[in-house]
Amino acid sequence: MKNNSLLFLFLFTASLFAQKRTNEDIQSEKLNTKRQITVITPSSYDAPANKNKKYPLLVLLDGDYLLDPFAGTLSYTEYWNDLPEVIIVAINQNKNNERKTDCRIDKETGLPDEFGEKFFDFMVTEAMPFVEKKYRVSPFKIIAGHDLTAGYMNFFLYKENPIFSAYIALSPELPKEMESDLADRLAAIKTPVYYYLATADGDVMKMQKKIKTLDENIKKSSNPATKYYFDDFKGASHYSLVTFAIPQALYHIFSIYQPITSIEYQEKIVTLKNGYVDYLKAKYDVIQKDLGVKIPVRINDFRAIEAAILKNGAYEELKALSDVASKNYPKTTFAEYYTGLYYEKMGENKKAINAYMKGYGNSEVGDYTKDMMLEKADNLK
Repeated sequence: MKNNSLLFLFLFTASLFAQKRTNEDIQSEKLNTKRQITVITPSSYDAPANKNKKYPLLVLLDGDYLLDPFAGTLSYTEYWNDLPEVIIVAINQNKNNERKTDCRIDKETGLPDEFGEKFFDFMVTEAMPFVEKKYRVSPFKIIAGHDLTAGYMNFFLYKENPIFSAYIALSPELPKEMESDLADRLAAIKTPVYYYLATADGDVMKMQKKIKTLDENIKKSSNPATKYYFDDFKGASHYSLVTFAIPQALYHIFSIYQPITSIEYQEKIVTLKNGYVDYLKAKYDVIQKDLGVKIPVRINDFRAIEAAILKNGAYEELKALSDVASKNYPKTTFAEYYTGLYYEKMGENKKAINAYMKGYGNSEVGDYTKDMMLEKADNLK
């Protein structure tokens, strides 16, 4: 588990990274009033090189108090490229206690009443189109809420084609029958959905009981489309569990995005009999397809695959690794390094030398310098 106590450090260091915070007003016909949202764009958003880049969207209900802890966590993890850059949209619901009106539920049916339906329509037909038109949002959208809003946000999952791909439910106050109905929905859903659920031993007892029932019901399903994670924190209250849960939730949802770890290498990669390069390509295909994030393969991920290939003597795969390097880092030393390494391991030193010398004439990438390429060639003469 990530060190959740670091979240408090994130809050103090968030200002170090150049996120841009903007308040926007949406004139809502559904709610017959003006509603304010706060939008935070990542540090790279306005860079000329990224003018066409799209970013995953994180929508926060209870944005008045959830915005800063989420923004602090993401600011820190973005800096280390541990989690992707994300556009954050906070729905401010504190004025006139709007959260209670927005999330009103009919106690008999367990569904939104006329006020709750209006807020749902506001989100679907006004707020999201406004954000998608003005900001470069990828198809991958996350929604998060706490207690009342965490229970309400589940109604987006009840629709045939949910507008959100991931859900962060922080101690949700579950309406009537939702602990059964939501589990049934997650069991039947066809499109990939990430769902994170959290409670704590110091949570409100009546809420905690229904949350744990929901957890049990979800776990009875083996739907591969539902990527589910549950946390029951020890020594935390209904309010403090939020600070523990935020990094846990984000790391669960973006687990595929993270660089290859030593655990992933030891348990999933080096144990393969073959297909090391296929594993690497599949990882980045999922990042792009599921998360809507397109990034070049990290240098350290290349090194992990290289290490597995060399350890298992699967030298033939070095050719495929060279192709991936060429696609991600064209006209650099990188692709020729793997071509040269392939020929070197196959005992074809002359071809290896030619590849290394060809790489000497290309641009450098990280530690793969011209001097390194020259040294590799000299060692084979």
